[in-house]
Amino acid sequence: MSDWKKLCVLDEIPRLGSRVVKSPNGKGGDIAVFRTADDEVFALHDKCPHKGGALSQGLVAGKVVTCPMHSWKIQLDSGMAVAPDVGCAHSFAVKLEGGAVWIAL
Repeated sequence: MSDWKKLCVLDEIPRLGSRVVKSPNGKGGDIAVFRTADDEVFALHDKCPHKGGALSQGLVAGKVVTCPMHSWKIQLDSGMAVAPDVGCAHSFAVKLEGGAVWIAL
């Protein structure tokens, strides 16, 4: 059973951008929370599986973020790298409720 923690309100995340939050347990690094043009939200460990680039600084297009270091494309819904690249950034379950963004722990 998951515990949900409120992260922020949706308007605090720029469209086609992200917001970085600290890992709720203080371990495991930062979490990047992304917002698409359609106001969908996704959360990934803020570290590209390739060379550790900050995904939060990447460009969002559709449901993909492009890492700013070496242009790897990472799927926001799964954290999987887009072929031909191989790797995965840890993803977190998120939901929108009453204009607030929540993350599952």
